[in-house]
Amino acid sequence: MIAATATESGIAAVAAVTTDLVREIRRRHDLSPTATAAVGRLTTGAVLFGASLKGKERLSLQVSGDGPIGSLSADAWLLADGSLGARGYARHPRVDLPVDGRGKLDVGAAVGSGSMQVTKSYEVGQPYVGVVPLRSGEIAEDLAAYLAQSEQIPSVVALGVLADPSGVVAAGGVLAQALPGADERAVLRLEKRALAMPPVTALMAEGAGAGELIEALAGGLELRGRRDTGVRFACLCTREKVEGALLGLGAHELQRLAQERPETEATCEFCGERYVYSSGELRELADRCS
Repeated sequence: MIAATATESGIAAVAAVTTDLVREIRRRHDLSPTATAAVGRLTTGAVLFGASLKGKERLSLQVSGDGPIGSLSADAWLLADGSLGARGYARHPRVDLPVDGRGKLDVGAAVGSGSMQVTKSYEVGQPYVGVVPLRSGEIAEDLAAYLAQSEQIPSVVALGVLADPSGVVAAGGVLAQALPGADERAVLRLEKRALAMPPVTALMAEGAGAGELIEALAGGLELRGRRDTGVRFACLCTREKVEGALLGLGAHELQRLAQERPETEATCEFCGERYVYSSGELRELADRCS
């Protein structure tokens, strides 16, 4: 991921290549091509939004639509090594639809109508939560609409995931937004540039990296203060967190599970990690509830 700012015109831009990240999410969840595009776009959006994260802050995107794919979620946060960790999933990962009239994976039809929620959690204090109606369900347009409506920031968002039954060919995105006091002419030029820019996946198919994606959108803007950040798949689940969730079931339910089966399995919906507890371990947890 690369972030930079055109200080004279007041435009901030960030771009990311997320091919490996989206491949790992697809592998862990056995996503269909349509679901891969939907989850990949949302997770790439979380990465772009997460470029400004600091310390233990965390960015979460949730899409709730009435389409067959159900809900989508993606998170991004800073890892101990300074890179950005991200994860994502779809409620119905095997939903696949025919391509649309443009020959593109029909993410909008898979998502349907509904809302997008953006949550930013801080080290101290209450999280910030913003909710907006979905504009199209295609994710990029919805993220731009969120920035314009909820945060009053004129923005351009372009996302792309090129996927087929064999896997993920390319994934990435670019985001540019106007800073307070931005030159209105620069913002108009940016919007025109976005309309004329080839699709992200087309640029990546020609070998474009994050730097080239920014240049494709920013055009002649002089970008400074470049920051490079690694991006990779990560998850926040731990055995301790799973035990906390099991304790929330209460002693009676834990004792029932221990009597009914020799082992109980809990699976993280984000990474697919399996946590297995024996009947004896469940009884020990039940005792802790007393």
